[in-house]
Amino acid sequence: MERLPEFIANHLGLVSLFIAVLALLLWNIFGSSLSGLSKIGPAEVTRLLNHEKALLLDLRTTVEFSSGHILSARNIPATELESRQKELKKYKTNPIILCCARDAEGIKAGRILKFAGYEKIYSLKGGLESWRNANLPVTRE
Repeated sequence: MERLPEFIANHLGLVSLFIAVLALLLWNIFGSSLSGLSKIGPAEVTRLLNHEKALLLDLRTTVEFSSGHILSARNIPATELESRQKELKKYKTNPIILCCARDAEGIKAGRILKFAGYEKIYSLKGGLESWRNANLPVTRE
């Protein structure tokens, strides 16, 4: 233990890299819980849609949405979410499930909605791809 400072001084690059990798690992594990966004799988999404009148919000672009989406999804692209929050006011107490192409969009959208006072916000873990992998229906209407 007494040689630890000497090791750190001699291998500063390796120690810095270790700390960076550790920080990224911790962010990956705890990042979604810090944002107040719970990630749920397709089965839980189905339960929320069927029993708790949840709103499924698809954050992908309009082109991506029209190429295939979950049946009851409502499309508001992530880039337009802040300007179109008025459309979601009636869902303030209902669960809102975010579906996106990348988790970063979902986390950012979740923060926006949490800040606006929405209570129950979830994210579809793995996005539409996990929905398709679970052999659940997708529509183009």
